[in-house]
Amino acid sequence: MAGDYLVDRSIATVLGVIGMLILFITWKSRKGRFESIAPLGWIFTGFYFFNDVGFYITHDDPVLTIMSALTLPGAVAIALWERNVSEEKYAKALKWFRGTVAVAGLPYLLIAHVPMLNILAIWFVAWQSAALLSFGGGADVTLGDTYANPANSEQVLWNDWDGNKWFLTDEMSEFSFHTELLVNGEPLYINFVLACTAIQSMIIFVGAISVLDIDWRKRVRALFIALSLIHILNLFRNAGLIWLQMGYPEWQWMNLSIFEFGHAYASRFVSLGAMFLLALVLFEMLPQMHRHVLALLRPLGLAPGRKKSQS
Repeated sequence: MAGDYLVDRSIATVLGVIGMLILFITWKSRKGRFESIAPLGWIFTGFYFFNDVGFYITHDDPVLTIMSALTLPGAVAIALWERNVSEEKYAKALKWFRGTVAVAGLPYLLIAHVPMLNILAIWFVAWQSAALLSFGGGADVTLGDTYANPANSEQVLWNDWDGNKWFLTDEMSEFSFHTELLVNGEPLYINFVLACTAIQSMIIFVGAISVLDIDWRKRVRALFIALSLIHILNLFRNAGLIWLQMGYPEWQWMNLSIFEFGHAYASRFVSLGAMFLLALVLFEMLPQMHRHVLALLRPLGLAPGRKKSQS
């Protein structure tokens, strides 16, 4: 597994943590004392995600390969922008973006590298998804055993795993931990992993909203709307994929089962659409966040220009 990464994953993780800490410090600095080191934070953070390119290529995941490949060039571009920014609106937008990445990234790294938190997140969402499907009359869906997946050995039951359950020190496979699903007591061969919890989507909105310089009640209201909607939609997504696999187990398209197609392509497309619509709602609630996003999009030519006044 280590050969799938550009550098050892532990080294990349340390660089990522250092980068996000730099971004957090430069965001919290009110007098701009540490502004000059912000570019270094962007480059370290970008390299952490870029390091996964080889891993996703090996696992034939073109979507995540492209997204990972763009992170380092994007981070370098932002670092250069940080060095040359002069207009106040762009400086404020970049500072907000620093806080967003740091406040979103650091808690996610904590959950991903603390096995106990990883497992609790999986159990929390898997139990609710199974309960929703059972309530809908699909079948009696329950949780089976939970496993740890070391990189260089066979999977082992969570209770029998001899690794550190409070800080991940062992090299693990792509999905470090998973919980089996049972239908009427029989294995469905669908496993819940951390990615099934939608925590990545939630944490993005947590970062983007919580670092805004607005009244705390507005932040709490926006966070409640964003997190509850993402969680509920994710439960229906999980239950829907399970139901499709139970109902159409023989369906095949380009050597993909209906679950694999839905999970890898269809649900990602729908999820991105839902995230876009949710962002539009939040832009109406939080105009400051909307202004920051437009300012960051301006160099790419994606932000709408001002309408010319007509006499």
